[in-house]
Amino acid sequence: MEKVHDMLKIINDNMNTLSKGQKLIANYIINHYDKAAFMTAAKLGEMVGVSESTVVRFAAELGYDGYPKLQKALQELIKSKLTAVQRIEVSQSRINEEDILKSVIQSDMEKLKITLEEIDRTEFNTVVEKILNAKKIFILGVRSSAPLASFVGFYFNLIFDNVRLVHTTSVSEMFEQIVKAGNNDVVIGISFPRYSRRTIKAMRFVKSQGATVIAITDGNDSPLSEHSHHQLNARSDMASFADSLVAPLSVINALIVAIGIRKKESVYKVFNKLEKIWDEYQVYEKYEHENKRKLIEE
Repeated sequence: MEKVHDMLKIINDNMNTLSKGQKLIANYIINHYDKAAFMTAAKLGEMVGVSESTVVRFAAELGYDGYPKLQKALQELIKSKLTAVQRIEVSQSRINEEDILKSVIQSDMEKLKITLEEIDRTEFNTVVEKILNAKKIFILGVRSSAPLASFVGFYFNLIFDNVRLVHTTSVSEMFEQIVKAGNNDVVIGISFPRYSRRTIKAMRFVKSQGATVIAITDGNDSPLSEHSHHQLNARSDMASFADSLVAPLSVINALIVAIGIRKKESVYKVFNKLEKIWDEYQVYEKYEHENKRKLIEE
């Protein structure tokens, strides 16, 4: 099976061999794939005026092992193709507007569950080793992935002395900051649909320079895959126009914890020193602690 991003091409290539009813399905998907991706076989059949069994046969005709596989391919397709406006339209049919909080949190929980089931633990451990042994660590993440990159950068800067969080508003600025990345260096590229061209171009460049490239993305069909040596996958989703990045953040958190445990002695020393600094310069509010002390004294 070709990549899901070529699904519309698969449909077009098979158009002449489809039955009349199947052509109705094909045309509807081509023109409304954003809506079809979240329809059951029965609903899709009802929408175009054919039976549910015709929809199932249509999926088989395209080479999919059942309609759910075709539907999954459609859902993967739209993640990178939908505009922000289309995302809003699609979400209206997926989210229970009477209980938006429950709908969104349940969706995030499902993405976490799938991520836990599918993530490659051997690859995860390999990524931990590569980062621990890196001469320099570069972290790339822009647009909605920028907070994820910042989160990694914040904690890695407490653990390592060789971290560079790449801040950028243009391709040229990004290249200026990674131009020295090479052998024995690790570059972590983070991007989820809609994928950042800046991140992809930067990853392609540093890979050609000899750096070890690690992608944190949503699957093997991600355009980051071909420009990385190692990859950690986490399911993402869209909640209306906003990207849902709960599962990616959880994987990143696990990565930070795993590395922290491996470097626990140095991490302990750093945080022991920081606690004294934070206390001396009153970085954190101590109101709750002081109130408890007063209550005990009374």
